[in-house]
Amino acid sequence: MRLRGSALFLSFTILSAAPRFTFSATSENGNPWPTILSSIGLVPSPPAGAGIVVVPRGANWPVAEWQARVEQGTILVLEGASPLANAFGFKPNPQAKNVAAQSIEDLRSPELRIIWERPVDTVAFAIPANAQVFARERHQQIPLLAGYRRGAGAVLWMAVGPGERGYERFPYLPQALTDLGLDPPFRSGRLWVFFDSAYRSRVDLDYFARRWRAAGMGALHVAAWHYWERGAQNDEYLRQLIDACHRNAIQVYAWLELPHVSEQFWDGHPEWREKTAALQDARLDWRKLVNLTNRGAFQAVSQGVNDLVNRFDWDGVNLAELYFESLEGVDNPARLTPMNDDVRAEFRGVAGFDPLELFNAQSPRFWGKNAEGLKRFLDFRADLARRQQTEWIAQLENIRKTKTHLDLVLTHIDDRFDPSMREKLGADATRVLPLLGTHDFTFLIEDPATIWNLGPQRYPQIASRYAPLTPAQEKLAIDVNVVERYQDVYPTKLQTGAELFQLVHTAALAFPRVALYFENSIGKQDLSLLSSSAALVDKVDQSASKWVIDSKRGAGVPWNVPAQVDGKSWPFASDTTVWLPKGSHTIERAAQPAPLRVLDFNGDLRTAKATASGAEFSYQSGARAMAVLEKKPVKLEIDGLPATPEMAGNVLLLPKGQHLVAVE
Repeated sequence: MRLRGSALFLSFTILSAAPRFTFSATSENGNPWPTILSSIGLVPSPPAGAGIVVVPRGANWPVAEWQARVEQGTILVLEGASPLANAFGFKPNPQAKNVAAQSIEDLRSPELRIIWERPVDTVAFAIPANAQVFARERHQQIPLLAGYRRGAGAVLWMAVGPGERGYERFPYLPQALTDLGLDPPFRSGRLWVFFDSAYRSRVDLDYFARRWRAAGMGALHVAAWHYWERGAQNDEYLRQLIDACHRNAIQVYAWLELPHVSEQFWDGHPEWREKTAALQDARLDWRKLVNLTNRGAFQAVSQGVNDLVNRFDWDGVNLAELYFESLEGVDNPARLTPMNDDVRAEFRGVAGFDPLELFNAQSPRFWGKNAEGLKRFLDFRADLARRQQTEWIAQLENIRKTKTHLDLVLTHIDDRFDPSMREKLGADATRVLPLLGTHDFTFLIEDPATIWNLGPQRYPQIASRYAPLTPAQEKLAIDVNVVERYQDVYPTKLQTGAELFQLVHTAALAFPRVALYFENSIGKQDLSLLSSSAALVDKVDQSASKWVIDSKRGAGVPWNVPAQVDGKSWPFASDTTVWLPKGSHTIERAAQPAPLRVLDFNGDLRTAKATASGAEFSYQSGARAMAVLEKKPVKLEIDGLPATPEMAGNVLLLPKGQHLVAVE
């Protein structure tokens, strides 16, 4: 045993200067550590070379050797009482009474309400004087999560384990590791995020754009209804927002919420207001719904969409939630739509009765007595939703004839994992997904509020239900809602920290694209690890001279010297990061930097190489791709033909689609 420990330590000392890409944690049933650590981009490794090592409960490891490993750079994670914890200064206090911990205070965010589902008995511990307390029992202030740096490494200790799922006790456990010296190991720049300027009306847009990009955001979907009507101040704000995003390689999409148009449109056209089954104006939550079945309303809204999309330098359009209300279905006629005169007349023509009769308890056609009649109306309603989606996709396709760079997204509530959504909202993915065969758009699946309490593993389950429905798998995406949930959930109402990272990471494994709703609800304490949670790196091999990185969709790798990749001088690198395409690639130190570096890029990089005076690369992008160049180009070729560089500051704007670029 002693000899084995010595050999393990010797192996580690060779690698101690390398970044902490890897972890070692026993993966038996019930151990959440592999899930916790992989959700922030770390990959599993044997203990000998791991940067983070979780000590199994009850392990009797040689103290001196693990103290030396920490000095050399290991972050050691300890749970509860053990000889090793005792050696690092975390000792049970025999004079103190046990505590039933349930209400927790995290010093990173003291105001955050953290409640454990069940109280956990723990003994009070004495901790080293130099230890930083990260979380404690709220009432008696007893430390529950603490750590300190030692030499090149650190020790993280917790009084009780993190729980079966890994996020139900200490939300900011991953952030505690970064406080102790863990740098985010890999990065992704592929996240989409919804943005409502009502929450960011007076901010430094350049500062926020830099922050968004650093957090891995590649596209902002901006609430466009605020800009429906022309206005000098509003329009100028939006132009500045788009410009700031473009300067930071962030695409900007017009996020539409039809049949909501705008407050002013609603006020000015009472004749076009949608009606509920209680014949009330459909003013539901913040949305004020318009009757798009009416041809006059449709034409007016179509003209407004054309003006809105052509007025600004958008990169795409998101046609979101174009179906009906409500989440309570037929049980709540005061919220159920559509019941405008046009829809009722059309349904009466095909079914022979007014759908309002379904909601009159005195009528023989009342839905509680008339299952066949209700089914006929719900089928009609689902078909009407598909017709409206098809009609508005066609409208946007007409705009794309002149604005060919525009991407198109259709955000659609999931009705496969929760099939009740079809009855409640008229949303039917099976009717819409065939449109992927004839139209170029991304189908963004929104997980409904009814399942927000089910945890990260719902995403592969959702993906499995859509996989058989379309061959266009790369056109599917998932929308992760970061909002306060109405269900009883623990430890926090809003997804944050370890839970948020698991949600994003699991969603990224299941879908080609992940969107987050919404920008303002993501806590600033989560931004530093958000990009890493979306990064998908399957394998890392490190040696003294080179690293081999295998990633599913490409990744940013920490690197601060000139790089060559797969034996070639590599242009896609900043002072801190090398950007790799998907697949397996070898990074080594180069003798000198590439002549023209691409510091950041928001397309899907396929190939790249440095040339004698510049760079050559190929890519795929659903919208305009944006390459942040170290210096402005003097020559550009796209697909072998000369092109005039279109610049936003030092950002080169490139056409959507698949292209080969040579730049000098």
